[in-house]
Amino acid sequence: MGCFPCFGSSKKDVNNGKNGVKQVAKNESFKEKTAPQSNNHVNRVGSDKSKSRNNNDSKKEIAIPKEPNIAAQTFTFRELAAATNNFKPECLIGEGGFGRVYKGRLESTGQVVAVKQLDRNGLQGNREFLVEVLMLSLLHHQNLVNLIGYCADGDQRLLVYEYMPLGSLEDHLHDFAPDKEPLDWNTRMKIAAGAAKGLEYLHDKANPPVIYRDLKSSNILLDEGYFPKLSDFGLAKLGPVGDKTHVSTRVMGTYGYCAPEYAMTGQLTLKSDVYSFGVVFLEIITGRKAIDNTKGAGEHNLVAWAKPLFKDRRKFPKMADPLLQGRYPMRGLYQALAVAAMCLQEQAATRPLIGDVVTALSYLASQSYDSNSTTPRKRDERRNTSDGADSYKNSPDIRNSGAELRRIVTGGGGSGRKWDVLDETERTSGSRRDSPVGAGRGKETPRNQREVEREKAVAAAKTWGENWREGKRRNGGGSFDSASDE
Repeated sequence: MGCFPCFGSSKKDVNNGKNGVKQVAKNESFKEKTAPQSNNHVNRVGSDKSKSRNNNDSKKEIAIPKEPNIAAQTFTFRELAAATNNFKPECLIGEGGFGRVYKGRLESTGQVVAVKQLDRNGLQGNREFLVEVLMLSLLHHQNLVNLIGYCADGDQRLLVYEYMPLGSLEDHLHDFAPDKEPLDWNTRMKIAAGAAKGLEYLHDKANPPVIYRDLKSSNILLDEGYFPKLSDFGLAKLGPVGDKTHVSTRVMGTYGYCAPEYAMTGQLTLKSDVYSFGVVFLEIITGRKAIDNTKGAGEHNLVAWAKPLFKDRRKFPKMADPLLQGRYPMRGLYQALAVAAMCLQEQAATRPLIGDVVTALSYLASQSYDSNSTTPRKRDERRNTSDGADSYKNSPDIRNSGAELRRIVTGGGGSGRKWDVLDETERTSGSRRDSPVGAGRGKETPRNQREVEREKAVAAAKTWGENWREGKRRNGGGSFDSASDE
């Protein structure tokens, strides 16, 4: 899936940053110059023939800054051609508007790699190429894909990454083979939590902060054990610093994932990424694509389809991926939907900071669920159901919890918003309790074992979150104490 420019026509700015690393260029752009090629760095990139560039840009040559902290190797085109058997179709593992990705093996080390060969007339031009090389060379986290090196021989532009054997999240949600099992609930929550941690690193640990700008399911790659890593940093930008609240830029991204305020005004903030994460998380929960023109009227856009359902607790089970076959904790579904709903708020200021999202998803990912506790439907019944709700409506969780999503305004720092799941009885009585009780009961009844366990889980989550926030404050603030991105 490619990226698109929509509203706005200002020239795109690109810059780079990391803790202790000098800014590569001033005025939010790389210097363009002609420089001789050296043995240690490939300084010359051929003329950009991309249709998305104007005539002046196509005649300029872009120099890769000589930064001693850049660890990426330089490869010759011949080396990468040998690694991929001359880019044979049998080695092709991915294709999009940017070009093609091949699986290869480096002759020098024997390492299996993924080689992205950029289309010279494609959507990723010289500037995006430079941004990706610099960003991935200077930013390192276990949930970011590792850039091994690059090639800029003549007009060839190639990027060499560590190989992700399980493909992308998109593959497992929408394009998996019929003989493969769909992702279970526990794995989905762990993938979401890991992706959020990668985004948290960009927002809270990088200095200046980095706005990813192209978060989508196809850009979340999966290593062994379904360990998620963010990839494709060609559109990344430095976030606002000092007194600035946003970065103004040409709108770039993928249709269906862009935050509404960014698409309308070109004003980019860290909360723009949070919105995109909300779309991805909704994909994970529902199994639906962000944009799916094969769906009926009113269901093409995932967010537009989901928002009315957020308002009716009786329809929450309808939002769960039918491929899960009802094998998920009902309370976990409600909490996951609460996180997604908060991330998808229209107003950027009301969305949570990514650190808050990490806290919530880390808790959800830590709660194991026995997928064998529910009798599965036959495979051919999984996505042939109209709304996926029939198999859940008589479950104990539905009968007992009667929960609805509700935002709770807190007095602390950070986003100023949290989420919770309140029981129907609590809502009507106006009181809050630590554990939900059966909805519609006229009198207080003894709690069964399920309710006791539920109460313990809520208490543990609260304690964990409080300890986490206190640790963040002691260590210099982080996402809970910084609201400069709003």
